Amino acid sequence: MSEPHDFGNTLAPPMYEKDDASSAGKKSDPEQSPLGEAPTIHEGQERFHRLGWKRLTICLIVEAIALGSLSVPSAFATVGMVGGVILTVGLGLIAIYTSYVVGQVKIRYPAVDHYSDAVRLIWGRFGYELTGAMFAIFLVLLVGSHALTGTIAFINIVDKENVCAIAWGVVSAIILLVLALPPTFAEFAILGYIDFVSIILAIGITIISTGIQAHNAPGGLSAVNWSAWPPPETTFYQAFLSTTNIIFAYSFAICQFSFMSEMHTPKDYVKSIWALGLIEIFIYTLTGSLIYAFVGTDMKSPALLSAGTTVSRIAFGIALPVIFISGSINGTVVGRYIMDRAFPASPIRYIQGARGWITWICLITCLTLIAWIIAEAIPFFNALLGIMSALFISGFTFYFPALFWFQLVREGKWYEGWKNISLSILNAIIFVIGIAILGCGTYASVQDIVNQYNSGSVRGAFTCDSDSYT
Repeated sequence: MSEPHDFGNTLAPPMYEKDDASSAGKKSDPEQSPLGEAPTIHEGQERFHRLGWKRLTICLIVEAIALGSLSVPSAFATVGMVGGVILTVGLGLIAIYTSYVVGQVKIRYPAVDHYSDAVRLIWGRFGYELTGAMFAIFLVLLVGSHALTGTIAFINIVDKENVCAIAWGVVSAIILLVLALPPTFAEFAILGYIDFVSIILAIGITIISTGIQAHNAPGGLSAVNWSAWPPPETTFYQAFLSTTNIIFAYSFAICQFSFMSEMHTPKDYVKSIWALGLIEIFIYTLTGSLIYAFVGTDMKSPALLSAGTTVSRIAFGIALPVIFISGSINGTVVGRYIMDRAFPASPIRYIQGARGWITWICLITCLTLIAWIIAEAIPFFNALLGIMSALFISGFTFYFPALFWFQLVREGKWYEGWKNISLSILNAIIFVIGIAILGCGTYASVQDIVNQYNSGSVRGAFTCDSDSYT
């Protein structure tokens, strides 16, 4: 195994070095903490060390399962039922494995608090800065994506064209800002239960309503024009663009380091990874296959738009919590990343006292505002997010974990023993998949932008026109 790069002096000290009992002893012993602010720092460390595996699962669910899960049926409509099921199950199992590798890196190198810290171990300072920028940019864009999704939801629910769409965008941004304020993930996990119930209900309503519509239509369920194989007119660009809906639905590894840094028992992360992975595979496969079987090739994205006007409005209303809670956790994660880098040895890092809270609130406000402005100003924002996803998720979920295994996790030579040989082949395949997603996903997203401009479907920047959002 190759020697990792040294972190140097710029990385923050580990969040945990001993168990909670020893931390408490440090805090209560004045001889071990002579500096006035040391108890505050230790209190902050304890406060940010209360995440168990169950709450970690909830945080990962919030980050991973959002309204995008209702875009999976459109992927089935493009690649066919067989291809959709194979992709959903196969990519889900790969995501579980790569997240397991990410967790192994965290266990072996406890000082790794965010994804960029891990990449620094293999690529040095250059990888640290590059991945940190990728990490922050992508999460901020995700916040903007949820602001736009909230705008679309409000437009569909209220159905009043005399209300400027920007007003709904402002309301969405404010909600995202407020929900991102809880600074610890243990506190944020409480919102996760509401988030999970919200998406399950939205999916359930969509499945039931589309099933009833298909049953009552002329010819019944047998008349639905779904196919086991891709339609003959499907192009490579269309197939891959739809497949990215499934690929990016399993992108929970991007925030895993950040979440695990708050765990009181980090080795329990394996339970969370398996729980989340199996839940995702079940939900995505069931949602994609059933709704596609009920609606057919005339699928809209997200799928709840195929449920009829009234039911869609109800489903959007129920989905509001997942839109905003899943969006806001991205703001919390990137905010924590910035705080950890800006205040590595200060109580402000742990949002302690008035200065800490003022800094945190200002930071989250700025991040949310930037996200909203970018989302409203760029007329092809969703396609831009697709490009960013292809550029970044290909690494965070695929080729970086493969490199982590080869350079940080593997024990012995790659050809020593059947285990190393098998895992070497597996990780090499995952690396190639990541590179393919990087190239093909970027191409498909760029082609999508070109097609949008050619068809005249690109909305204006900061437009009040509600129709341009739907």
